Amino acid sequence: MNKHSREKLDEYIGHYNQMFGSNFSTKDSQSFYNYYNDISKKVKERKVDILLVVNMFLTGFDSPALNTLYVDKNLKYHGLIQAYSRTNRILNEQKSQGNIVVFRNLKKHTDDAITLFSNKEAIEEIIMKPYEEYVNKFNEIFIELLKITPTVNSVNNLQTEEDELKFIKAFRELMRIKNILTTFADFKWEDLAMTEQQFEDYKSKYLDLYDKVKSDHQKEKVSILDDVDFELELIHRDEINVNYILKLLANLKDAKQAEQEKKRKEILDILSGEAHLRSKRELIEKFILENLPVIEDSEDVPEAFEKFWNEEQIKAFNKLVEEENLEADKAEKLIEEYLFAEREPLRDEVLALIEGEQPSVLQRKKVGDRIISKIVKFVDTFINGITGN
Repeated sequence: MNKHSREKLDEYIGHYNQMFGSNFSTKDSQSFYNYYNDISKKVKERKVDILLVVNMFLTGFDSPALNTLYVDKNLKYHGLIQAYSRTNRILNEQKSQGNIVVFRNLKKHTDDAITLFSNKEAIEEIIMKPYEEYVNKFNEIFIELLKITPTVNSVNNLQTEEDELKFIKAFRELMRIKNILTTFADFKWEDLAMTEQQFEDYKSKYLDLYDKVKSDHQKEKVSILDDVDFELELIHRDEINVNYILKLLANLKDAKQAEQEKKRKEILDILSGEAHLRSKRELIEKFILENLPVIEDSEDVPEAFEKFWNEEQIKAFNKLVEEENLEADKAEKLIEEYLFAEREPLRDEVLALIEGEQPSVLQRKKVGDRIISKIVKFVDTFINGITGN
């Protein structure tokens, strides 16, 4: 307590240096500036989980992954707004708001700040409603969903596109509110009229409809569902990736005979419930049926899967090139550029890949869009979610 604040800060920086192998200090402005920037970088990379802040980082610092601010300081006006805003960046639509946990009574200061920088009516829009209100809203929409589709299987029996659209809108709203509910520390499925398993089952049907609409759109069938935003970001979960599936496959290999069918179904259910893995389900199921039984040790699963995946990728690429009569080298280069720029190829770019005679003016749009669709599907299946993470 008797140390000067700068001495204490140097002590903290020393701990930081030990942890991350750095050499920062407060001895000169550049070194301290580098320390600040290094912390910023590590917070954004999620290498720092909790950041204790006095003044710096309350303003002018942006990291969308931050979701909770714990406040034990008498913040006011612009300082309060800026501090609260640190957590309030939307992240892939999964994070629609930030959490502010306040250990002091800042209700009046918060209302005053919002009134000053917006207006009094905006308080209702900016501050989240109580948890119970979202629970009640979720349950009300669930009742509306049951009127449209009383059971999960009844989604398959929807007669018209208008009925399908009603289901899509109802379940999409459920997803939005569920994402808000999960930001509350108090959230538990027991509070809702819908069980977690029901939600997952309806979600799978929702994704089935998305696949159907996408497939019909590729066939140039006019549909009222073509322009519907399914908001798949609402159901994307980073923790369910191919590495996670590989762990499940290894567990399946080690499972006793009596448990294998149950574990296989669990894996396939996960693949059906994750939008970014559905395109991989058929191939992973093929790996389970044909390759997994001949692998001797579960530790060999990742290597065997990589070999299988590479072989299937080559087959799919060759099939794409052959079906559309494309120049293989140019097609491979275009896919690499697509991945690097994170931009879908243009119609003229894919048409330039065709060997021999170009399609007629009347056929250019149809042929070009078909090839783009196949390239996007190829990338989604074999590359997205496989490399890197």
